[in-house]
Amino acid sequence: MPTSHRSKVFGLQPEHGEGQQDAYAEQARIRDDRYVWHPWSPVGASNGRLMAARASGHRLWDISGTEYIDASSLNLTCGYGHAAVIEAASRQLGVLHGVDLSVHDQEMAGLLAERLAGHLPAGLSRILFSNSGSEGIEASCFIAASYWAHLGEPRTRIVTFARGYHGSTTLARTLSGLPPTAHGFVSPLRVAAVTLPAADRVVRDPAYTPELLAAFAQAIDDDPSDPPMAVLVEPLINVGGGIVLPRGFLRGLRDLCDSRRVLLIIDEVFTGIGRTGRMFGFEHEEIEPDIVVSSKGLSGGYAPLAAVAVQERIYQTFKDDPLIGGLRYGHTTSGHAVACAVGLAVLDVVEEDGLVKRSCELGVRLLDGLTPLAGTYGVLDVRGLGLLAILELADQDSAGALVDAARRHHLLLRQQGAVVMVVPPLTVDAEVIDDIVTRLGAAVRENGSE
Repeated sequence: MPTSHRSKVFGLQPEHGEGQQDAYAEQARIRDDRYVWHPWSPVGASNGRLMAARASGHRLWDISGTEYIDASSLNLTCGYGHAAVIEAASRQLGVLHGVDLSVHDQEMAGLLAERLAGHLPAGLSRILFSNSGSEGIEASCFIAASYWAHLGEPRTRIVTFARGYHGSTTLARTLSGLPPTAHGFVSPLRVAAVTLPAADRVVRDPAYTPELLAAFAQAIDDDPSDPPMAVLVEPLINVGGGIVLPRGFLRGLRDLCDSRRVLLIIDEVFTGIGRTGRMFGFEHEEIEPDIVVSSKGLSGGYAPLAAVAVQERIYQTFKDDPLIGGLRYGHTTSGHAVACAVGLAVLDVVEEDGLVKRSCELGVRLLDGLTPLAGTYGVLDVRGLGLLAILELADQDSAGALVDAARRHHLLLRQQGAVVMVVPPLTVDAEVIDDIVTRLGAAVRENGSE
């Protein structure tokens, strides 16, 4: 590891000395503490939160000029500062930054919808754009409820994982049983939440597939007078604990939904666009969902963008909407032309650089490198899927301490409760993976000896 990770930060004059750079950084932190309200964070001072200043590829520099490997961002598909993505956004800004798709058409939306449909099963040919995963999930629920109403079978119930997370709008929060998502509003839907049949670190064993499917069957059949409009799940439970689901579960869930005439919505907001070693997480079980929501990986963090892919048969029922004969949902910036241009550029990089295959191959290397840590220095389990590795610790404090230790080794990781997640850009190479393994191993040993 280099002896110094400090460098000049973009925005500072070259003649600034280290003392002036530190003063500038302190002013920026004071300004942030005074005016910025950070989401999902305690009110008060930053408590040492890193202030990012610039980034390139897999590297990020803080405002003081310290360099890190960033394996913490859920958005990084192409890494930071990718020239092709930046050029696509800049070019589109100079041509047409956007129009309201409820009023006008624009070419970028059609091009991106066509490209996305080409990566999905043939039936998932209609694409609705929104600005975030939360919006996309909310839209998917509205579409599902409307579909059944159009068929003359109105439904108000949905089945999810209790540990699932699907966004922070009121409806999306309602879908989760995680305590931080609780709200004081009247729930817009009736939600049946399914709990896991075993501990997080063992439930990936296929032996638990039948028990898990039985729990979903019970939730679906719980109220025959109001069958669910949909089952909504993530291919891998992200915020709820980095939980890898057992092989055969999604295949069995698809069959269960078919037998009960219930739609299957797959939340690919985090897993979509290569993160799990497949373009979409549901591909691991070769199923065809009714609705798929993707977001983070689609724009690589360069622009707000989400896509809701819907089966053609569902789309066609919206002719029967009694008010406008179409979908009564959307936002002024849905399908923003610049965001769609970014999405197209990201897909170009994913396809041309073989990032899905790379995610699969380097994910194996990452997991092989980290698996020996399981059972040592307070690490209870190491698991993963594609270019995502998860270290489970005893509790939230232990996980937070490991994230802090990794930062001292200039490695940025993500914490979700008692787990630490390693989420590097899909553009990294084997050398970077080995560097991550080395730094994280040192951090684990340091954390375990404290």
